[in-house]
Amino acid sequence: MSQAAAPSGASPSGAAAAQSPFGQPLAEEKGWPVIVGFFAMVVGAFMAVLDIQIVSSSLTQIQAGLSASAAEVSWVQTSYLIAEVVMIPLCGYLTRMWSTRVVYTACAAGFTLASVMCGLATTLEEMMVWRAIQGFLGGAMIPTTFATSYLIFGTQRRGMAGAFMGLTITLAPTIGPTLGGYITSWFSWHWLFFVNVIPGIAVTSLVWTFMHIDKPNLRLWKNFDFAGLALLAIFLGTFQYVLEEGAKNEWFRDAEIRNLAAVSLIAGALFFWRTLTREDPLVDLSPFANRTFALATIGAFIVGVGLFGITYLLPLYLGRVQQFSSMEIGQYLWVTGLFMFMTAPTTGMLANRIDLRYIAAFGFLMLIGSAYFLTELTAESDFWNIFVPQAMRGVGLMCTMMGVQTIAIQALRPDQVKGASGLFNLMRNTGGAFGLAVLNTQLTDRINVHWWQLRESLQAGDPQATAFLEGFAARYGSMYAGDADTAALKILGHLTFQQSSIMAFNDLFLILAFIFAGALILVPVLGKPVNNLSNPPPAEAH
Repeated sequence: MSQAAAPSGASPSGAAAAQSPFGQPLAEEKGWPVIVGFFAMVVGAFMAVLDIQIVSSSLTQIQAGLSASAAEVSWVQTSYLIAEVVMIPLCGYLTRMWSTRVVYTACAAGFTLASVMCGLATTLEEMMVWRAIQGFLGGAMIPTTFATSYLIFGTQRRGMAGAFMGLTITLAPTIGPTLGGYITSWFSWHWLFFVNVIPGIAVTSLVWTFMHIDKPNLRLWKNFDFAGLALLAIFLGTFQYVLEEGAKNEWFRDAEIRNLAAVSLIAGALFFWRTLTREDPLVDLSPFANRTFALATIGAFIVGVGLFGITYLLPLYLGRVQQFSSMEIGQYLWVTGLFMFMTAPTTGMLANRIDLRYIAAFGFLMLIGSAYFLTELTAESDFWNIFVPQAMRGVGLMCTMMGVQTIAIQALRPDQVKGASGLFNLMRNTGGAFGLAVLNTQLTDRINVHWWQLRESLQAGDPQATAFLEGFAARYGSMYAGDADTAALKILGHLTFQQSSIMAFNDLFLILAFIFAGALILVPVLGKPVNNLSNPPPAEAH
């Protein structure tokens, strides 16, 4: 990408503004049509993020409908995530080549069609194919909307637009399992996909009609790096698979995981070498040369850990320990989404008035407090015991996402935003996948550690164990026809495992609190936020 020379007598910035579609904020230039188109894009992005988690509470029903095993049905999520992570870094190049309007409309239409086909699937193989297509196309909708929110709005509106995008990205995975449970209970699992049809058609129509914000640069098609695309797909696809399946297969003890990790490492090295040596690479890595953006993406990685980590752990605790159904879990978890929704307008207004680092720091403090309070869970914890931690998490996620993403993107030139948006979202999603992999592994390990510790403390002759067994035999001995001791031992074993699980969950929430504390230390290092987006970008040479 080269800078065009300014005409004689004109300032360079003026020439750039005249030649670039983003020389002036388009929402202020064209008024309500662009705003309508943008909000349609937000709805589409919400659908794409929601579909990652909406199936998680209904996998048992989907498994029965597709005649799949418990291990196989996990591919309903895995195929979506692998395909999505491959598309995310590509969307910057594609929107530059074909324009935002064409790329987003094609993806929204394809995503809607794939949703219909997922709902009609009768075999696991059909479901995997259409979920992969759904994930690939949905992967472009999220970062494209993210970039557009910064490119079309002026400074005064950008804070609110950023908050709205942050709400979309964080709210959707939070409410996904709950909403999915309700839809499956009221209708059937097929409607988890059919529910996308009407909003998908509306989004496709509105974006095609109103989002005339840039023009295609078809020259990029001539230089399209197909070899780089293949390397990128192998690198990210195998990496995502290793993160998704590693914990189940004991990581590098499994030959398949070892081999795929090696393939990912080699493909990644070749991809980065190819990207850094090409004049017009498929993925522009230049934003990482900006110190603020590079550090902010680390913050995004940690936000991803928090967004997906607690969203995973808390329902798992309620299901395993409290024995709640999907509906009951949903009735407990709506608090986070409510407080995110309530926080968004305030965060958007403050973004234009105070240092964004204060917003991000406050958000990480809320996440630290939320995770720490969850370290006190017991088998008797009720709705009000987790209400405050969930409220704090909702506020924290909204503030951290808004603060970190705005600091990251505003530090760049406008011509870097499309590609940088994909990189930022990729880091957040990778943080989520990495966090889930670590938490899954640690959960199993910590349960085993606590189980053995409790087992050793309950050896023969232990006063508490003896008192429990004697009390059980005295109270229920007649019910078990002389086998009260065996029944008592089974119940004691069950209680020991339950307590081991609770202690393990508390350990993991404490680990998350320390991770968020590390991110808090990172915030001052970001430096004072700047707003480079108010400057026109250099014009692309055609």
